[in-house]
Amino acid sequence: MTSRAYTLHDLHPPNACLREEVLAGLSGPRKSLPPKLFYDSHGSELFERICRLPEYYPTRTEMQIMRNAARDMATRVGERSALIEYGSGSGLKTRVLLEALRPAAYIPIDIAAEQLTRAAAQFAQAFPDIEVIAVCADYTQPLQLPALDGMEVRRRAVYFSGSTIGNFTPQEAVSFLRQARTLVGVRGAMLIGVDLKKDAAVLHAAYNDAQGVTAAFNLNLLHRLNRELGADFDVSAFVHKAFYNADAGRIEMHLVSRREQDVTVAGQRFHFDAGESIHTENSYKYSIGEFQALVRRAGFSPQHYWTDAGCRFSVHYLVADA
Repeated sequence: MTSRAYTLHDLHPPNACLREEVLAGLSGPRKSLPPKLFYDSHGSELFERICRLPEYYPTRTEMQIMRNAARDMATRVGERSALIEYGSGSGLKTRVLLEALRPAAYIPIDIAAEQLTRAAAQFAQAFPDIEVIAVCADYTQPLQLPALDGMEVRRRAVYFSGSTIGNFTPQEAVSFLRQARTLVGVRGAMLIGVDLKKDAAVLHAAYNDAQGVTAAFNLNLLHRLNRELGADFDVSAFVHKAFYNADAGRIEMHLVSRREQDVTVAGQRFHFDAGESIHTENSYKYSIGEFQALVRRAGFSPQHYWTDAGCRFSVHYLVADA
């Protein structure tokens, strides 16, 4: 599908894939759901609100890093690149990078179709000299990029902001980074945001905001299952819980059942004991050294990193090994 402003490739997985993932997660010994399910249209709006909350430091901290270092990042990536963004969202940080880099092509990839098309149209208007090729897809799965015919692209570079890499376990993160390494090819590059280890009280506040927006974001997942898979969750019978698991080095988010109950999802019945939870998200926090060791296992060489003055957040520049 092509508009006058940008190109859209719809590779969004069918609802059958959603059904399979949900049923598999709820059938396990400890119920879980993948965090990518948060991002329906309402979930995406709620996440944008989270990013503006006073307790939620990652977005504004990373934005300041980008403003300070975008020119250095652009110099390292180089001219005539194809910038591939995983989980592009609203693209506020991306705009800063695009202004400095001016790539030959910008390829935002996101599973939230409405937000993706809105952002792609805005970028195509703001940067008429950059070819905008939007891809609606699950970037956590292997994918084939659209052809970049006639663009004389010198290098592919993945941009993965927002510390979303923390949603993966360390082993899952290595597998995911290996996929990115394959996508960019030899000497390809990656810019990736990583949240750093810090005081547990700061982390607790960031995921348990006073306004309850994060709780609404978490609970919206159940509304989505009711709407898209014919589930019958009584959303008021679940409560948001987030805490820092120091042994694992991660924030965990759960939806906890307030009472014993049975729920039907896509025709299958699931029992919940009082206090039983659905594990909806991890957010791993790393030291610089821990993350550099991780990316080396995935076939990347860490070249440089930038942090804020308080060392709360980091952005890493990686180059794919030969």
